Amino acid sequence: MHVIDELNNMSVTRTTKGTLPNVPFVRIKNAILGKKYTLSLVFPNRAVAKQLHKQWKKKNTPANILSFPLDTHEGEIFISLEMARREAKKYQHLYIEHLTYLFIHGCAHLAGHTHGHDMEKFEERFRKKFMTTTD
Repeated sequence: MHVIDELNNMSVTRTTKGTLPNVPFVRIKNAILGKKYTLSLVFPNRAVAKQLHKQWKKKNTPANILSFPLDTHEGEIFISLEMARREAKKYQHLYIEHLTYLFIHGCAHLAGHTHGHDMEKFEERFRKKFMTTTD
């Protein structure tokens, strides 16, 4: 496990090799959850993503993203980079945009939103602000 960064009440940990795309994780976190919200962002390997999905959602495949609120001002997000890459190809999105989309989605859940029209509208505001097509 490798902690990549810790700043602005946010830690980023990657358990796989390689570098992360240049997604403005801290800016997105601060815009959606606030600067005082403490967030742990973890990029797990396939085995951990699968184990978490099985444990929490009773599914036997790796999860693309899971969000866990720990209390009103603290939470964790797990994003599988492998699944993000696969889904980006499947949906014909750029990898960096799909990763940004997943992170916004996870933050929306931590902010108390559940799937549906209201969550889509909420996420759309942040997708317009943080997603680009320049990569």
